[in-house]
Amino acid sequence: MAYKISDECIACGACMDTCPTSCIAEGEKYSIKESDCISCGACADVCPVSCISE
Repeated sequence: MAYKISDECIACGACMDTCPTSCIAEGEKYSIKESDCISCGACADVCPVSCISE
């Protein structure tokens, strides 16, 4: 199951730097391309507002 980013995202970019598959896209609220997500959890571990979950 791919991770998802909730509306609480503050677009800090911390998750993008840790994603091994580069499946996180920038925007007002970042998003994860589900088909490329390997569910490693690296993004969730570094999110300062805990807005990334499975």
